Amino acid sequence: MTTETRPKIDRDAALLAALRAETPEAPEMLVDTYGDRVYRLTYRITGSNEDAEEATQDALWTAARKIDSFKGESQFGSWLYRIAANAAYQKLRTRRAKTREIAIDDVLPAFDNDGLHFEPMDDWAPRVDDNAVNGELRDVLETAIAELPPDYRTALVMHDVEGMPNPDIAETLGISLPAVKSRVHRSRLFVRKKLAEYMADA
Repeated sequence: MTTETRPKIDRDAALLAALRAETPEAPEMLVDTYGDRVYRLTYRITGSNEDAEEATQDALWTAARKIDSFKGESQFGSWLYRIAANAAYQKLRTRRAKTREIAIDDVLPAFDNDGLHFEPMDDWAPRVDDNAVNGELRDVLETAIAELPPDYRTALVMHDVEGMPNPDIAETLGISLPAVKSRVHRSRLFVRKKLAEYMADA
């Protein structure tokens, strides 16, 4: 008995067809499907509501206008996220009053000779159950993520917030898989260090 291989179903097939046909409902479909996700990404990169809104609009408009350049060699979402990331980075480059970015190597926890993190970390579990502390921790977490350099912040958000797999992140950002893993790992260490500092002072 021969087992037939079922064709892979593209979850964005209807959206792509509408965009390529330039149907009146296509822009609304694009916004409904990806608007919130693109905004979250652009906001995480820019740290500004205004810049994020503009970058999101630019990205969605560019995707609709250049849909014929999407060849289906990658996921449509990855292609769109790449456009969105580029639009957000452009906002950062052109922002006049740009906040100084941190040098991540200056704030990472200590490493041993083998490159392993070795600073001890306290057990926060008992204190995290406190609702007041929990709320403050969320604020500290958001602040720590916002302090990351855009390249690191983007990788962390895509992986830990959006739940994207590393290969998709690498494809979206145009970097190697090891680079993605490194950025996510180093970003987590930075965020954890900030949380540890807060818990030590709380």
